[in-house]
Amino acid sequence: MATVHRHPAPPRRRAKTAALLGGGLAAGAAGVWLLRTFDPTAPGSPFPPCLFQSVTGWYCPGCGLTRCLHALVHGDLAQALAMNPLALVLLALVPAFVAWRAGWQPRWLRPVAAVLSTATFWVSLLAVYWVARNLPWAPFAWLAPG
Repeated sequence: MATVHRHPAPPRRRAKTAALLGGGLAAGAAGVWLLRTFDPTAPGSPFPPCLFQSVTGWYCPGCGLTRCLHALVHGDLAQALAMNPLALVLLALVPAFVAWRAGWQPRWLRPVAAVLSTATFWVSLLAVYWVARNLPWAPFAWLAPG
């Protein structure tokens, strides 16, 4: 078996990566602070309502996301799930996506990763979720923000 020698990333690339990571952490911390401080449902909230829902009356795939994250940073998992169940499930998968991109790629997970890496899967998932959460009967009505 041949040994693979990895060369360290050039200093410029490491600096760019560190800057992106630092910026992402700062933005995430600011978002958590905003969500802990302000209630998206309160009058005068700095969070705008869903423009698509305001214009059409239909829920988009992201409707309830801000309220989901607000409930999540306050430790209310049941309320977060009620607001946007797909977003909560996808958020729970973020560590696995990050680990995969960082190099943790077990053989048993490769078929799943192959499906998840296609645009067709994500467009189909969001389209089906979009339609399903606007259907007025159970169990689909449970997908609407509530």
